[in-house]
This record gives sequence, structure tokens and C-alpha cells, in this order.
Amino acid sequence: MSPEHDEEVGSDAIEMTPSAGWPMILAFGLTLLVAGLVTHFMVSAVGLLLTMRAAVGWFREIFPVEMHEFVPKAPESQRVQPIKVSSRSVVQLEPGVGSHRVRIPAEIHPYSAGFKGGLAGGVAMALIACLYGLIAEGSIWYPINLLAAAALPAMANADLAQLKAFNGTAFIVGLISHVVFSSLVGLLFAVLLPMLPTRRAAFWGSIFTPILWTALIWASLHAVNPALNARINWIWFIASQIAFGMVTGYIVHHSKMVETMQTWPLAARAGLEIPGVMEEKGEEE
Repeated sequence: MSPEHDEEVGSDAIEMTPSAGWPMILAFGLTLLVAGLVTHFMVSAVGLLLTMRAAVGWFREIFPVEMHEFVPKAPESQRVQPIKVSSRSVVQLEPGVGSHRVRIPAEIHPYSAGFKGGLAGGVAMALIACLYGLIAEGSIWYPINLLAAAALPAMANADLAQLKAFNGTAFIVGLISHVVFSSLVGLLFAVLLPMLPTRRAAFWGSIFTPILWTALIWASLHAVNPALNARINWIWFIASQIAFGMVTGYIVHHSKMVETMQTWPLAARAGLEIPGVMEEKGEEE
């Protein structure tokens, strides 16, 4: 800003860039543009329009001359006061010493508990799914074949009679995918549950988390597994997901937590065999 401009504005205002919502609208438009790839082309169309309009609005604010606005200064009584310097010193905590928490949580559930909980939750979910197949369709192979349809095009185009019949290939594909996904989600439970503050939060997290990912599956299932999307019963589906979350959460939450290495001395974390390091650690425990 030129000196002449300074005199016109005065010392009671600050020159700042104007507040505008174009960057946020541009980000939202790009999000819709990508989300339409897995939902509907109209979502991408709306995202494209928002992106183009936000880009034009944003560029007009900075080209050819950047726009500014002048914000009046607050009164002296409301401004931040200078920090008073004190002669006292503060003892700084050092990472790994005196149980100083470098990162939270300081204790986690073992990964093995996550895998065990995921497998147990997968069994509970499979029982609910097979019960649905037996009650609603008269065949326990119906939900298994629907699950395998995500990887087997033949099952995705199969009729009702084929979905009710046993298929060895579909059984193996469905079993492998179910075990893999159940184990990975169980591992996520082991990582995330220690971040919840109380047992009640962990309990409700085991219920609401399956409901949240069920909503995500509902929004994208027609693109991932059309056969399952066309024949799925969402009441039974939610029940199976909650059964998985409850069983997995219970097993993981009741496992013995282990201390993370962040509280260990640097030599112990590096795996150096230094006399007195691990012995002192053992005595503290």
C-alpha cells in the first residue's frame, strides 16, 4: 500500500484480504465431482458447475488486482496486552522420561486381539447372515453367494435359483473375502478403541461404528456389488453389522493392554543392548 493510501485510510484500520467463501465452495465442488464417479453422473455435473463458478469468483477477487478490505482496529483496552517476563524457569519434560506422554494413547490393545476379535465378529456376522438366508430364502448359501458376487461376475448375473444353490467357487471366494475384511476391521478396532475415553464410549462405538459404515455401504453398494444391492435386506444387514461390532468390540476391549514403546528410553526403542536400560525398565513396571 502506498504512503498516500496510508494517509487516506489512517492508522485506525488494517488492510486485509476480503473474506469469501469461494475456496470452500471450490473444495465442495471438487468433492462432488469425484463422488459422482461412484454414485451418479448428476452428482459430478453439479460438482463441475460449482467448481467452475467458484473458480471464476475466486479468480476475479485476485486478478488483475488483488482485492482488499479495511478492518478497523480494536480499542486499546481490548487489544492483547504484552506478556510479562518472569525470572522463574520451568522444568521441561523430556520424551520417554517420567512417563511423559509423547502421543496418546500410551497403552494400546495388542494387534492379535484385533485379529481375534475380527474373526469372532466375522463368525457372529456370518451366523446372522445365514439365519437370514434360511428364514427369508430357505437357503444358507444365499448370503454367501451374494457376498461372492462382488468378485464373481457369474454370481452377479445369477438368478434366484442359482443363488440358493451351493457353489464351491463362490463359497471359497466369499469365505476368503469375509475372513480378510473381518480381520482388517478387527485390527481397526484394536487401534481405535484405546482412543475412546470410557467403557461406555467403547460400547456405543461398537454399535454406532457399524451403523456408520452401513450408511457408507448403502451409498456405494450399487456400484460395488449390484447383485447384493438389488437383493439385500437392510434390516438384517444392519443386525449382522451390529453383531460384528458388539462381538469384536467386546473381545478387543477386554484384552490386556500393552504399553507403547514411546515411553521407553531411546536406547531401548533402538534395540540396543545396553546394561542397565531394560533392567531399570523392568523394575519400574
